[in-house]
Formats: sequence, structure tokens, C-alpha cells
Amino acid sequence: MTNSTILIADDDRAIRTVLSQALGRMGHDVRTTGNAATLWRWVSDGEGDLIITDVVMPDENGLDLIPRIKKMRPELRIIVMSAQNTLLTAVKATERGAFEYLPKPFDLRELISVVERALTAPSIAVNGDAEHAEEQLPLIGRSPAMQEIYRVLARLMGTDLTVMITGESGTGKELVARALHDYGKRRSGPFVAINMAAIPRELIESELFGHEKGSFTGATARGVGRFEQAQGGTLFLDEIGDMPLEAQTRLLRVLQQGEYTAVGGRTPIRADVRIIAATHRDLRQLIRQGLFREDLFYRLNVVPIRLPPLRERAEDIPSLVRHFFALAHAEGLPLKSLDATAMDRLKSHRWAGNVRELENLVRRLAALYAQELIGLDAVEAELAEAAPAPAMNEAPANEGLGGAAERHLRDYFAAHKGGLPPAGLYDRVLREVERPLILLTLGATRGNQLKAAHLLGLNRNTLRKKIRELDIDVARNLK
Repeated sequence: MTNSTILIADDDRAIRTVLSQALGRMGHDVRTTGNAATLWRWVSDGEGDLIITDVVMPDENGLDLIPRIKKMRPELRIIVMSAQNTLLTAVKATERGAFEYLPKPFDLRELISVVERALTAPSIAVNGDAEHAEEQLPLIGRSPAMQEIYRVLARLMGTDLTVMITGESGTGKELVARALHDYGKRRSGPFVAINMAAIPRELIESELFGHEKGSFTGATARGVGRFEQAQGGTLFLDEIGDMPLEAQTRLLRVLQQGEYTAVGGRTPIRADVRIIAATHRDLRQLIRQGLFREDLFYRLNVVPIRLPPLRERAEDIPSLVRHFFALAHAEGLPLKSLDATAMDRLKSHRWAGNVRELENLVRRLAALYAQELIGLDAVEAELAEAAPAPAMNEAPANEGLGGAAERHLRDYFAAHKGGLPPAGLYDRVLREVERPLILLTLGATRGNQLKAAHLLGLNRNTLRKKIRELDIDVARNLK
């Protein structure tokens, strides 16, 4: 890498000094300024091989300067730094042509690495400029964990790459999926979401791919599936770990071939959609249990995004609390706030339900307490009231299969927010237990179906039928 001229614009003298010294030691010619006007003059005069700029400067916003720079000198790479560490800042920087976005405070070694990449990487094509309302930010938080999420999302906005979002329940997986759509190149198309855990297993294929009239009992007219509804936009497959194996096979074919057929149909339909999947389950564990296809996992897991639980980003809790109080105020409730002790208590809480649990608590505080400044006693009372039963949190050592099943079902019912889960629950639970039971028994008998049937207390023909129904590949699962 040859020595280059680097232009730095930041109104913080200390940052200019640190960067000037660090990059100067690398042999670069460094020029610094505290305002946008000087930076623009240098660019207009043809100076500089790389720009490092702050966003907020005394005379102009650095983000507003980027389009003018790119129009005049499209080859000039720009690194944006900002203490306004929101998703919108990262997205705007990327959309307007920045090579990279770094939140402040930054790691000097990381910045030097970015500088080296910017000076050696080929030019990157830039999508058009788009404005988005700051008050409608989908994600809140300026913690390091969220900053990394913002940077990844900003890089993905201009692509159609398939994304797999993982994280505990309540971490905001659908918000991330919506952000990828609303700030991406498919924003003018539809955003269609389907929750695999909320659809009866026998209807999932019809829900996804549609069906032709007469294709099954009750199909009195042609049905439009979610893939067709999402044409030109984004299809969000929530709780993908709950998708039945038959539907997994069909989804894999769509991802491989880019087309599908409706249930009962013969004409292939081109799938012009971006796929985003999400789950709170461990898909690798489901693969080992034979409940999820390994080849489908790798097709979906092109770009993995892990959302941190709230306990890993406790510094974001004050911002989230203010945001949720503001939402409650916009809905007609008096504007509230928390005193310091109450806020500290929330920051120390474990938050099993993550951001969703915090939002519910804040809304209760806004609705049920008259005082404008809410204290520790009110917060403690609401946390105690919302605490789950111990059986839902941890398994006793002597719990047994029945207790484990009860805990699983309690969580399943609770996930539907007080409503009832979809029909077909009995068959669904039996299938979840039956498949790993048969797989483990076949493993113990090294694939001997006669011995496995004897251990299970089943007729051999019954076992063969169940192997077919559950789509168990005996040879593959015994490798």
C-alpha cells in the first residue's frame, strides 16, 4: 500500500490529534480541519485519497456533504464517524456512499484497519439516496452490541442476501427484519410475515405456496400464498425452527431453483422475494435431532445476525424506557419518567422476556401510577407481579419427561400472549416427541428396524409407516 493523503474533518481537536499522529506514523500525509467548508475546499481542489469525517460539525452535517463529494469525485472513499449512534446514522452513511461507518468512541486499531481496506479495496457502487423519518427508528440502543447490529444491517440494505436472525424471544427479531426491508432496495414492495408456530402443520404449505381449487378438501377456490403476496418484496419466515419437514423440503427447492408450484398446481411460479428467517431455537440442535434439514439451514444462514438479550445491553435500558414512555404518551397517557434508583433496578434485572418484557412493564407503569416521577417501590411491585412461576424458568433435577413436557407447553401457551395456540396441538406435540424417540431408538439398534420396533412396542409395519410419515432418512441419520 503506497502512502496516501488522508483528509480528516472533526470538530474535536483531541480526535484530530490522535488520528493525525496514528496515521502519520504509518507514513500517510494527514490534513485535518474542524469544519466542513475546509474539507469541501480540499475535495474541490482535487486533494486527498481518503476522507475521515464526523457527522456533526459547526457549519454542516457531514452526512449532507457526502452526496456532493461523491458526485464530484465518485472514486473518493469516505469513512464516517459519529457519536449519534443510531441505526439511521449507519444506514444514511451507507446509502449516501460511505465506505464504512464507525460509532464513537471508536477503537483506534479498528479504524486503522478500515483505513487500510479503504485505500486498497475496489470502488463500491452506491445506491440512490433515501430519506427516512428519524422519529420512526425501528431499533433503539447505542450499546456496542447494538452498534455492531447497525453496521451489519447497513451493509445488507442494498443486497438481496438471505438473512437468518437468531435471538431469545422478545429481542426484536421482527423489528430487524422490518428494518432490512424498510431501509433496503425492496422498500417499495410488500413486507409479508408468517409465523410457523402459529399455523397448523397441515396448512403451512398452502399458506406459503398457495393452492389450486379442489387440491384438498375445503379448497373451494384458488388460494394465494405468502410467496405470491410478497412478490417484489420481503418474506419473513418467523420461528423457522417450527416448520414441518415436508414444508422444509419445498422451501429448499424454492431457494435452490427460485421458483415454486402451488399445492395441487403444475405450473412453476417465479419467486421474486427476499427471504429473512428468524428463530429463538437452536437449529443445530434440531438438525442433530432430525427435526430440521441441514441443507436448508445452510441455504438460510447466508448472513447470520444474532440479537443480544437485553441483559447483554443493559446500558440501553434508559433509552428504551424513555422511548416506551413516549409511545405511551403518544397514545394518550401522561408522560412519566423513572428516578435513578428505579432505573438502576431495571438495569440489574435479568429480563427473561427481553425488550418485549421491558416494554410491557413500562406501559403498565405509565397506565397504573399517578406520579410523574416513578420510584423504586412501584418498579419492584411490578417486577414481582410479572415474575413467572418457578416451573417455567428452571427444571428440577428429578423433573422427568412429564415435567419437561409441561414446562415446554407452558412456554408455548405463554408465547401466544394469553390467547390460544393454533389447532392441531395434540398431533404437533406427539410429532415433536415421536420423531426424536424413533431416531434415538434406531440409533441404539444401529438401524435394525425389527429390534427398534420391539423396543418401542410397535408392529414392524407400523414403525415403517411412521418412518415414512416423519420423513426419517435412516441411513443418513446413522452416519
